[in-house]
Amino acid sequence: MIAKNTICLWYNGTAHDAAEFYARTFPDSAVQAVHRAPGDFSSGKKGDVLTVQFTVCGIPCIGLNGGPVFQHNEAFSFQIATDDQEETDRLWNAIIDNGGQPSACGWCKDRWGISWQITPRVLSEAVTDADPVVAQRAFNAMMQMTKIDIAAIEAARRGP
Repeated sequence: MIAKNTICLWYNGTAHDAAEFYARTFPDSAVQAVHRAPGDFSSGKKGDVLTVQFTVCGIPCIGLNGGPVFQHNEAFSFQIATDDQEETDRLWNAIIDNGGQPSACGWCKDRWGISWQITPRVLSEAVTDADPVVAQRAFNAMMQMTKIDIAAIEAARRGP
């Protein structure tokens, strides 16, 4: 059964590969179904994978093999809250080591062009601290990072 609200992600023939990677990499993620085209379509033929139903961290998604017309960009991203440096490193490295690209402030892009924010909970708490001086220190530390370093965020939060 398709969820009432589902995120549809556009791929160029690689929706199944992406969904399988997400299912292997992220907790509470799985591939539920692979649907093949009942006839030829603009970017494929009858029998090709047309859509893939999957979840990423419990969020229902459909991967649509729509062809090369539309590309992903940073206007959409998955933000994954992590509990410690080990989890942060594991998820970040899985994306980067599988053909992805690092970016700034905990962002990275997978090989299919989907953007991810691998965000330790401690970072979210630090940059929203009730004390604006503490929040600013944590924010300034984050702005210097690619992958988030929890120890450096905690040090910035504590201050000089």
